[in-house]
Amino acid sequence: MKSITIKGSKRESVGKVATKALRNAGLVPCVIYGGKTPIHFSAEEKAFKNLVYTPNVYTASIEVDGQKIPAILQDIQFHPVTDKILHVDFYQLFDDKEVTMNIPVNLVGTSPGVLNGGALRFTNRKLKVKALPANLPDFIEADISKLKIGNKLFITSLFNDDYTFMHPDNTVVVQVRTSRNAVKTSDEEEEAAAE
Repeated sequence: MKSITIKGSKRESVGKVATKALRNAGLVPCVIYGGKTPIHFSAEEKAFKNLVYTPNVYTASIEVDGQKIPAILQDIQFHPVTDKILHVDFYQLFDDKEVTMNIPVNLVGTSPGVLNGGALRFTNRKLKVKALPANLPDFIEADISKLKIGNKLFITSLFNDDYTFMHPDNTVVVQVRTSRNAVKTSDEEEEAAAE
């Protein structure tokens, strides 16, 4: 999985007054959990742009006082009016400890059902996955080239040995529903269209 580096500096005081002063200076108060003790630090708001405002998922390499800490984004708080980042929580990664993350799903192929006028319903754009940090994928590929009108792609067809899905086996990732302009074709016509 790709990683983004965030440079920060340790916070000495962790009260409301110190936090407000940090935010006024354009910095975001952050904390890293998961280690022996939580690490409180602050970083510039623009450093989070590529980590937060993207459909992709990344791990973070946090540099605090010369120390590099691998982590993932655990929680983020935004201001209710201005949408500025108020606080960020990270979770420290360890090579031998499994971690749970939401991974985006990429659709591959062209569905014959959509070509015949069916409507593609992509209900689960991200799936919760549990794996060791080294086995976390950048995205999960879902092949929709066999989906006809009325067909569903279940999570069971996406299973992989590197990670475990944290969803029930009957979870529908994507489906092709019938629509008003859908045309029902025979299997021979669909095979000809696929070639």
